[in-house]
Amino acid sequence: MKLMKKLACGTLLLASTAVGAQTVEGPEVNWSLSMWGNPRALSAGMEAIADEVREQTGGNFDITVFYGGQLSGSRENLDGLQLNAFEGAAICNFYHPGKNPAWMVFSLPFLPLGDPAVDQYVRSRMFEHPAIVADMAAWNAIPYLSGLLPQYEVLGKGDAPTDLADWEGLRVRAGGGLGDAMEVLGATKQTLPAGETSTAFQRGALDAAAFPYTYAHVSFGIADEADWFTSNLAPGTSECGWVLNATAYDALPEQYKTLLMDLRGMGMDVEQAAYAEQDEKNLPVFRDTMTEIVYTDEQLAQFREVAGQPVWDAWIAANSDDFDAQGVFDAIFEYAEEAQNQ
Repeated sequence: MKLMKKLACGTLLLASTAVGAQTVEGPEVNWSLSMWGNPRALSAGMEAIADEVREQTGGNFDITVFYGGQLSGSRENLDGLQLNAFEGAAICNFYHPGKNPAWMVFSLPFLPLGDPAVDQYVRSRMFEHPAIVADMAAWNAIPYLSGLLPQYEVLGKGDAPTDLADWEGLRVRAGGGLGDAMEVLGATKQTLPAGETSTAFQRGALDAAAFPYTYAHVSFGIADEADWFTSNLAPGTSECGWVLNATAYDALPEQYKTLLMDLRGMGMDVEQAAYAEQDEKNLPVFRDTMTEIVYTDEQLAQFREVAGQPVWDAWIAANSDDFDAQGVFDAIFEYAEEAQNQ
């Protein structure tokens, strides 16, 4: 694809420029970023940016990611930014849908984001959309780096749901529109934070969990508990991305702001490479230790018919009084078409 070639060339250009670049002069600045869980593919892009910022400023601008909820719980990161408790954080939109209603568009099922290059283009453009920006402005935050989460698949325990009717009654960890799609199949959605999901499995409080496939299933111990996995359901994804404290960002000298913004493309390329590397390791293990569920084209078409457009329409109707929900939804498809035509 032409766009993929452009992204790859851009990465090479950025990397070669960074290696030969002179140190960016500026004052000493120390930033702390809040993240739950352990270092993983989702955090690889932000860590790469932090390393590059440190390198190009001669250590004067230091960004440190704190893991395991050391600075804040996963559901409270936006609150911490509003209180100026730290300078940046990762957020998952469906952990707190009421705090970022427009961001919930990313969790709608069956969006045209399956191609990595298209996904990167669309999310980068959406991070500049007025409604997406306004969601974060309410919490003294600005959108920075999309997590580019891969399509979700579901891992579970017990009898494998080889037919769509088998989802009836299953308790599934899935948020946002993806959770709504599961409910259409008769499942009960639960929006547990990632770190609590493995424990819920162990205690018998959960039957299945939808996570970005495959890295997150391993990062949070879901693969250790599961008996089966879906490999082609591809019901959607979400947005677990990085946002910056607006007060801290505004206080930066212009050269530091420029440096941060110029490194976003590199950060997203690193994320996608990390996801691909994890898939290469994880898929053989999944197939050796679990039952793989592959749905037929007819089953997938049925799923999309009942859990696609109806879920989209319900989301738009539920949010239209609060923001331009139709415009936000349409923008996803407009940007995807732009990406495919480049």
